[in-house]
Amino acid sequence: MEFGLGFPCMNLYPPTLQPWEATATSADMVAIARKAEEVGFAYLSVSDHIIMSAEMNEAMGARWCEGVTAIAFLAGATQHIRVYNSVLVLPYRDPLLVAKQLATLDLMSGGRAILGVGIGHLEKEFEVLGVSCADRAAITDEYLPAIEALWSQDAPSFDGRFASFKDIVFEPKPARVPVWIGGNSKPAIARAARSGDGWVPWKITTDELPALLDELRDQPGYDDRHFDVVMPMAIIQREEGTQRVLGETVIPDGRDEWLAATEANERAGATVTGASLGHTRSVAEYLDKLEAFGSDVISQYR
Repeated sequence: MEFGLGFPCMNLYPPTLQPWEATATSADMVAIARKAEEVGFAYLSVSDHIIMSAEMNEAMGARWCEGVTAIAFLAGATQHIRVYNSVLVLPYRDPLLVAKQLATLDLMSGGRAILGVGIGHLEKEFEVLGVSCADRAAITDEYLPAIEALWSQDAPSFDGRFASFKDIVFEPKPARVPVWIGGNSKPAIARAARSGDGWVPWKITTDELPALLDELRDQPGYDDRHFDVVMPMAIIQREEGTQRVLGETVIPDGRDEWLAATEANERAGATVTGASLGHTRSVAEYLDKLEAFGSDVISQYR
């Protein structure tokens, strides 16, 4: 089991928001990233939205830092910890630019970049960005092999409905950028099996995970390659899309709850646990919680 940390401050999502995040400084963020690395976290992750619709502002918050910029900042602040988007909404972005950004980050970070990919769900965001929400799955399924062509072929070429290129060269080539696919739908599970090095489910329970993993492993394209499964500790009971509250958000807090959540994830088949520390009142208290999590939990799995 490895441990990832959903990085605070980069978005201000109400169910998990802590009072100090809105005023945290760049120096605070560097301190958090370095402490997470010091205590043994394997990954730092950042979520992604480019704009937020006014009607969803109260439910989701307005601040969502741009995903690739954010993980580049975190990589630059650290030495060893890996960084990834959980998840980048791929249809919003030109695949050549995404391929270039991640290949550059892979080079400059010493191979610490992971590309987490999702298809998105906020219709207003697609509308404002001029991207077809109805085509978002098809766009994603085309962009993924287009990016792989840029990363792997000496003379990359691709001919599709949404992306097309030929007679080009592309450098730098990444040594290896794993791709983790997010989403719970049947198409997302098939996409992860076909195109992913990992799967990032969202808002499913440890009771539901084993059957879904069986389904994933039965998909065409799944083989014996290393494959990560990322499960959170926190239980956020909100309806996808509308963000309607379905129940209380549960965030484990303290050694016993952290270990119980980790053990449940491990039994269900996860390889990475997205840590939740419980609410804190200050950056200093958050840093102390990171230290405690490293001592109480991560050290048990080394």
